[in-house]
Amino acid sequence: MIRLRGFLSLVLTAFVLFASPVLAQDYPVRPIRIVVPFAAGGAVDSLARIVGNKLSEQLGQPVLVENKAGAGGNIAADTVAKAAPDGHTILLTTNGLAISPALYRSLPYDTEKDLLPVTILIASPMVLVATPKFAATSLKDVIAAAKAEPGKLSYGSTGIGNPLHLTMELLKTEAGIDIVNVPYRGDAPLSTALIAGDVQLAVVPIATARANIEANVLRAIAITSLKRSASVPNVPTVAEQGIAGFDMSSWQGFFVPAGTPRPIVERIASETRKALESPDVKARLAGFAAEAVGNSPDEFAKSFKEDLARYAKIVQAAKIPLQ
Repeated sequence: MIRLRGFLSLVLTAFVLFASPVLAQDYPVRPIRIVVPFAAGGAVDSLARIVGNKLSEQLGQPVLVENKAGAGGNIAADTVAKAAPDGHTILLTTNGLAISPALYRSLPYDTEKDLLPVTILIASPMVLVATPKFAATSLKDVIAAAKAEPGKLSYGSTGIGNPLHLTMELLKTEAGIDIVNVPYRGDAPLSTALIAGDVQLAVVPIATARANIEANVLRAIAITSLKRSASVPNVPTVAEQGIAGFDMSSWQGFFVPAGTPRPIVERIASETRKALESPDVKARLAGFAAEAVGNSPDEFAKSFKEDLARYAKIVQAAKIPLQ
């Protein structure tokens, strides 16, 4: 009996060692579904279709984009968390996924236990912009004005607890200033309010603000990442302007259900990196004002864990009520 158990253990070990590479080699065996937590036509949806088409070419299977908007991205995340862990269902989402555990009273899935980070596709800094009707031309000007009249200045946001909102709240904390949040229903009404001077400031994606910056209807104050953006190279970073180490960027990344075999996770990551490096995808991503990343699953897992802790601290410091 003992010998039989030992033999069975060896067989099981051999199966684990040799079956997974076969799975990775055969993958995919049917169409791949990329689940996106936003409506069709937006930036995340567009990225999914651009990269998905290239992955389809490389892998020899159709790659279908499925839009599951709502609940701050949690419907899409839950769909993928409960899908079969075989690499045929992939979540493409933003760093909002790292915010949800700190923001929501309860979630239908466990962010850390039910989803595996695969790779970041793109990362993009955000930009602090001001209405031209506000005299400030630098971050030091903004801080001085806010400290001179606490609570008088206002900034626009497009959703409680999203990365843009939390970036501004972190900036407020780091600078020791009080600026009132005014929420809007989307980028378009926020831009209108900024240009009109209804609010003085906002943190926004560079891609959506660049045209208004170039037209001089919005003034760029600071880039939120450690490095300047090639899209607006003359705009200094927050760190350059006195808040050392300030680094808040937005990312879009792939996740798969927990339990997906490691070789398949690595295959998706490597094929995605290959897609991002292709000239036609690079050309189409130029308008995103973002940097292609394509990092490893381990690198993404490490940074995702750091984001979870960072956003939890910001939500707590900003006293944002649980949703």
